[in-house]
Amino acid sequence: MTAHHPERSTEAFFGRRKGKRLRPGQIAALETLLPVLKIDLDRPAPEDIRMLFAHPVNDVRLEIGFGGGEHLLAEVNRCPGTGFIGVEPFVNGVAKLLSALDGELPANLRLYDDDATRLLDWLPQASLSGIDLLYPDPWPKKRHWKRRFVGPTNLDRFARVLKPGGIFRFASDIDSYVNWTLLHCRAHPAFAWKAESADDWRHPFDNWPGTRYEMKAIREGRRPAYLTFIRL
Repeated sequence: MTAHHPERSTEAFFGRRKGKRLRPGQIAALETLLPVLKIDLDRPAPEDIRMLFAHPVNDVRLEIGFGGGEHLLAEVNRCPGTGFIGVEPFVNGVAKLLSALDGELPANLRLYDDDATRLLDWLPQASLSGIDLLYPDPWPKKRHWKRRFVGPTNLDRFARVLKPGGIFRFASDIDSYVNWTLLHCRAHPAFAWKAESADDWRHPFDNWPGTRYEMKAIREGRRPAYLTFIRL
């Protein structure tokens, strides 16, 4: 039986694919390491998504839009018993992460360098213990709001692939996107906001390594918010 997947937006949720010219070492990392770590969506997903990894893992988490990979690599190193899938369509971000590996391939890391919705539709149901969406593009102009990643259709995708009790974490320094995410998640029957006081969203997540983007936002006077939602 063919699985039903939500219709795709006619516009991508991400912006440009390439930035400044890559250095030779970054090009070499893309050519040699990405083919090994990249998930092939042309192949059927394994029934147990943990089989994607070179060594046994207890559970699997997904980070959508990992940027330069600071948070993703910190978690990969901190939690060797967890498998991590990182998605980033921006070539320069992928190159930065691969260069930081210095030729070493973590056994608990896989990557995908295209549209995250395609990966979400490929993953088996209830296969993830967590999803991180950290500082996504806020698409601040109203005519672009449909390109924000958080919305009913993608929350349906999250609900399908997250295990009951799984966690969706969202961070942003853009107040309008924080409010947008709260409204959409609280309206979705599969998610509950895990917050008992203001400190729960004002303070970073546990073991948070910080990112360059976050430091820039704080320097410029924008206060990030850290939201955690539970899959019911």
